[in-house]
Amino acid sequence: MATPRRGEGGAGETPNMGLGRRGVEREPEREGSQGDNMSSPGVTPEVDMKDVELNEVETEKQPMNASPSPPLAGSPASLGEKNGVVKVKVTEDEEEEQQQQRGGELGAKFTGLSKEELLQVAGTPAWVRTRWALLILFWLGWLGMLAGAIAIIVQAPRCKDLPKQDWWQKGGIYRIEALEKFQDSDGDGRGDLAGLKQRMDYLSSLKVKGVVIGPIHVNSKDNLNLTNLKEIDSTFGTLDQFREVLQAAKKKSLKVVLDLTPNYQSESPWFQPGSPSREDLPIKMKEAIEFWLKEGVSGIQIRSVEDIVNQTQLLDEWKNLTSDYSSDDHARVLITATGRRDVHNIISLLDKSSADLLTSPYLELAQGDGGNASARTVRDMIHRYIQAFGDKWPSWSVGRPGAGQTAAVGEHLLRLYHMLIYTLLGTPFTDYGDEIGLWDLPAKPADSTVIRMRWDDTANFGFSKEAQDLGEKTDSNVTVKSQTDDNASVLRLFQQLSELRGKERALLHGEFLDANATSAHAVAYLRVWDQNKRFLVVLNFAPMDSPVSFAPSPHLPPEAMLELSTDPQREKQQQPLSLQGLQLRPWEGLLLSFPYVA
Repeated sequence: MATPRRGEGGAGETPNMGLGRRGVEREPEREGSQGDNMSSPGVTPEVDMKDVELNEVETEKQPMNASPSPPLAGSPASLGEKNGVVKVKVTEDEEEEQQQQRGGELGAKFTGLSKEELLQVAGTPAWVRTRWALLILFWLGWLGMLAGAIAIIVQAPRCKDLPKQDWWQKGGIYRIEALEKFQDSDGDGRGDLAGLKQRMDYLSSLKVKGVVIGPIHVNSKDNLNLTNLKEIDSTFGTLDQFREVLQAAKKKSLKVVLDLTPNYQSESPWFQPGSPSREDLPIKMKEAIEFWLKEGVSGIQIRSVEDIVNQTQLLDEWKNLTSDYSSDDHARVLITATGRRDVHNIISLLDKSSADLLTSPYLELAQGDGGNASARTVRDMIHRYIQAFGDKWPSWSVGRPGAGQTAAVGEHLLRLYHMLIYTLLGTPFTDYGDEIGLWDLPAKPADSTVIRMRWDDTANFGFSKEAQDLGEKTDSNVTVKSQTDDNASVLRLFQQLSELRGKERALLHGEFLDANATSAHAVAYLRVWDQNKRFLVVLNFAPMDSPVSFAPSPHLPPEAMLELSTDPQREKQQQPLSLQGLQLRPWEGLLLSFPYVA
């Protein structure tokens, strides 16, 4: 009886059932521990090998079983074979090769064209035409984008060139002409240069561009021989203290203008007409102007210019001096001032003077009797003044409310005038105290128009260290201290207006346009500059609520944002206000803004 071959079900072996033509059966994965596998007959321990199913094992490739020596433990042969199952360790490369062979029925793996094949294909007529088409499309697209960009640039509205402006055209100027009333530093009851230096931080907080001080030179009434235009009156301080003021102002980016009106302590600031001493005046004035310009002042102010208007050669000579001492980074200004209020007289003075600025109390006429200003009067005066100045740079100033006005009316009007002069075309001038609503004292003589500055609620309102009877109540809220942190104060409104005036292009050099308000109680105008934000100013001069509408205009939108109100009770709104039926409160002014739309 022939001995059965391995795999054919000999004695002691489990028949290899269900294998068919396959001679190798994949061993099932081991479950459980090695000890469990050892206790189960016919199960081979799991090792780190890949089981491979051999489809058809050729006879000559079958493992030989006649080895006389047992295999080493742990070797592949030690695992043996059982029931026709063979364990073979296969590397990852071999496995990948086998997978590729099994996938041969799906086609060979695509490896791309070789260089030679690509060159052959690239040279065909079809590809040549395709490349030329793509190249032409690329350049056409690029040229189209270039042409579009050029068209946008050409058709877009061009920005206007900014006009050249000097420092006195870029913001307000603060006047301290009565220095003896501003701040006393040594307790003698008279303001001085050292006191002015102490208040330099405050002046900087006002956001103005310059300060006019004086006159402060030695002056003997009506005696030119005892008047020294180059020497400081000792009651004000010394030349060194003046230099310290200049340095302190420079650190705060403030310009200092010195008033050199020669006979300022007399009723005739230029000495008596026909006086022999006046013949020497031109020489002394020229020497003094040169002296102070060399010291570093940023300009000279001359008051009562109407007294010397016929001596135009003097004004021309003084203007030449300020021009000669000017530089690109330090322009010097010549300011002339007159007490005349009539527009024709003012323009006549302007035509005969070569000064940079001419100031006047022109707008005081608009206040009327008792401060009851008429909107129509104010509107007509503004238009007439701007038209008369033409291409020349105007200036605006308003005196503080008079003694005949109540405090409430005075403050309301002062707020309106602050908004007016800081939003008009030109340079606004403010006298010290106007920024806090300092008004004249009732039943006081004319000297009360130069009332002492009020700083705080201490004795003498902080003006002087020594106790003095100033004849004023000390519980007033018209002080710098009480208004500094109060957003509803006159001072806060002034600071906001001054800051906007110095940074907004429309307010700096924009056109002045009438807004055509339909209300008889309102003054309304536009400030417009090129493509920048526009401003609409609406001022109600009536002591009652006034609705304001506007005639149709291409310059006005249907609504605008509120920037500032002179009425502290009006809340700041995040939503725009409709310009039709705009409601203004008594003596209220609104500063509104809206964007440029092409």
